[in-house]
Amino acid sequence: MKREWEDAHKVTEELVEGPPSRRANATLTPCPSGNYLWCIGGEFFSDDGKAYFYNDVYRYNPDKDEWRKFVSPTCPGPRSAHAVVASPAGGGKFFLFGGEFSSLYQNTFHHYRDFWCFDISTHSWDRLDTKIRPSARSGHRMAMWKHYIVLFGGFYDPGFRTQYLNDTWVFDTQEYKWRQIEFKDTDRKPSTRSGFSFLSTPEGIVLHGGYCKEYTKGKRPVGVMLDDTWFLRMSIETSQSPSSSKVSSDPLVLKWEKRKKPSFTPHIRSGCTMALWAAKGIGVLFGGVTDDERDEESLESVFWNDLYGYQLVGNGRWQSMTLKKSKKGVRGAKRKATAVQQDEPEGSDEDNDAVIKARDTKNTELQGHEVDPDDPMLTAPISRYNAMLAVLRNTLYIYGGIFERGSREYTLDDFHSIQLDKLERYTCLKHSGIVIPAEGDESSSEEDDEGAESYDGDGDDDDDDSDDETRVGEVDAGLKPKIPDESHEDEVVDQPNDVRHDEIRVQATAFMGVSRDTTRSVEDIISTPEPGESLAIFYARSREYWTQKAHTVSENRGKQLRRDGFSFAEERYAEYKPILEEVEKILAEAGLDEDEMRAGAAHAGGGGGVGTNRNRR
Repeated sequence: MKREWEDAHKVTEELVEGPPSRRANATLTPCPSGNYLWCIGGEFFSDDGKAYFYNDVYRYNPDKDEWRKFVSPTCPGPRSAHAVVASPAGGGKFFLFGGEFSSLYQNTFHHYRDFWCFDISTHSWDRLDTKIRPSARSGHRMAMWKHYIVLFGGFYDPGFRTQYLNDTWVFDTQEYKWRQIEFKDTDRKPSTRSGFSFLSTPEGIVLHGGYCKEYTKGKRPVGVMLDDTWFLRMSIETSQSPSSSKVSSDPLVLKWEKRKKPSFTPHIRSGCTMALWAAKGIGVLFGGVTDDERDEESLESVFWNDLYGYQLVGNGRWQSMTLKKSKKGVRGAKRKATAVQQDEPEGSDEDNDAVIKARDTKNTELQGHEVDPDDPMLTAPISRYNAMLAVLRNTLYIYGGIFERGSREYTLDDFHSIQLDKLERYTCLKHSGIVIPAEGDESSSEEDDEGAESYDGDGDDDDDDSDDETRVGEVDAGLKPKIPDESHEDEVVDQPNDVRHDEIRVQATAFMGVSRDTTRSVEDIISTPEPGESLAIFYARSREYWTQKAHTVSENRGKQLRRDGFSFAEERYAEYKPILEEVEKILAEAGLDEDEMRAGAAHAGGGGGVGTNRNRR
């Protein structure tokens, strides 16, 4: 047993060059037991429409400017938009919950609800299976308060619409138990949201901002950026009952309090999360994106690279963390910003001019204007959203994220730091080789004209027709599985098991992907079994349909007619059974239980597609 455990937890450590690859929606977490940063998971969407999800674990040592990668046989599956929280107990641990995964061509999409613990001293993962736990989700946040992990919000997409959440859960790291906190109907609490800031203080947890979508019947969903601030006041009651010597079995007390909006606040935005500067009790905010949906066919977005601090104690107060200009004299004449290439390595003056323009928040406003070469904002990273932020001691680290120009999306891999106690300049620890064309570039303009509304993923055009894989197994609108022709039956039987399994796997992902089509008829939805459904459940749901079908081809009545209808249902269920079993395997790998499979597995790729969810998390 010891050897088996060691084999399952054997960890390999590798020194790697530079930070991880291009990605967004990963976690960057300060080490609770050393001067390190840990990066886990993330996603990357390539220019040709492919989705890559990661489950790798990296550690950054700022003293040596060194990255190391750790690989273990037992570990969470690839994911993004998950949540990680650190605990100093037992030499240091990370707890990870939830997240999401998409297949390469985005025709399969699902959320996780698994819970993991990473032991920093051994670099090994353990899965924590509890009977009671939060539902599957991504875009949620967790924070550590004493020995409790508090989880709030997020979203879940069963296919037809994105469901945003506002439930509060607590995990006791001493008893290893989850429980949901129930509030009274009269109690105030934050609205549903994802992608918000969630920072711990000695008295509780501060929640700020986030993103959700409003659904109005007959209209397209509208994205909503939130800028409200809440405080989850937490305390532990230790008083004993006069009639008993026992301490209360539920000593933890939680209450939501809404904070007043201060007179000065940053411009409303989404796609950004504050990092905790624990030494000063400040939340540090960088970047984000502001969307202006002027009408149903256009979306104007402004991307940010500014820096703000939020004082967590008291009533909360925002402050602009403006960089301090160097006291040295102006070096040379002022120059004009020209090209628009991002983060070129240090070199000629022409290269530096390109970096200057790419880093500015509003590139178009700089054209023709003089730029002071001593302006510390010229060292700021390019504007972005969904970047990874972490404060280690007094230094803020910024890694990756997403920038958009026109209809193009650029996932970044540059790595920057800035000393918050000095605020003099940013240090680029790793330049990015991503080339972003100038605004007004011919190819970029063409893309803008072709699909302004495709940005938010809510259009009716699920343009997956170019991928053959999404059409495997589809016959007409019924998503009928691909059944071998009798004339080729021998060929199928002679196929190796792994080849046949691969074919079924492709059909299973196609079944989930094609079900994104929200225009499917009611008849098709009723007559198609769903993952997690037994034959009995499927027939109970669709009995009337099959009885009517039998009535059109048979003169039988009563019980015999129902038997005929059941035969039709049984035949349809048998056709789908191998594919449904494979779909269930895919979803089980995501940590979904049987109830969740029935609730939304057949629609797992839908509801506006992956793009809808990942843009503003």
